[in-house]
Amino acid sequence: MSAGISPEAETRVSADLIEWADVVLVMEKVHRRKLNERFKPHLKAKKLVVLDIRDDYGFMDPELVRILKMKVPRCVDL
Repeated sequence: MSAGISPEAETRVSADLIEWADVVLVMEKVHRRKLNERFKPHLKAKKLVVLDIRDDYGFMDPELVRILKMKVPRCVDL
C-alpha cells in the first residue's frame, strides 16, 4: 500500500496504517523524520527503512518503478 505525508496525498499516512504495516518504507530521510514527529509511539515496534530515492517522480514514473523494483525486495520479504 502507498500512503503519503502530504495533505494532498490520495491516501494519507495514519496511526492505523502504521499499526497495520509490517515494514514502513519512506523515500527520503526527511520523510522518516516527519513520521517520527507525528507517529513515534506507533513506530517503536516497526521496521522503518529509508530507500534514499528523491521524492520528485510522478505517479508510476517508469524510472521510479524500476528503482523501487530494485530496492524494495531487499527491504521486505516478498
